[in-house]
Amino acid sequence: MSTIKIPPVLRSSTAGEREVAADGGTVGEVLRELAASHPDTERQLFAEDGQLNRYVNVYLNDEDVRVLQGLDTAVGERDTLVILPAMAGG
Repeated sequence: MSTIKIPPVLRSSTAGEREVAADGGTVGEVLRELAASHPDTERQLFAEDGQLNRYVNVYLNDEDVRVLQGLDTAVGERDTLVILPAMAGG
């Protein structure tokens, strides 16, 4: 199982969990597993077209998945995904 590190702003959607284990062979499958286990995360992570929301950054072992194959990026059992919602302000 892969590990997903949950940022503080999403922890209320995962019952306070900092890390969640999820199965899947791709980033998209792992994140969908997270959404299936914690339904409140789905609208926060995914846009209506099924792609990542534009203000959500996901890193696979410190590499931005957008510069890899996005949601189709392969994930191994010992890999770690980090979700980082973009912050704006001024």
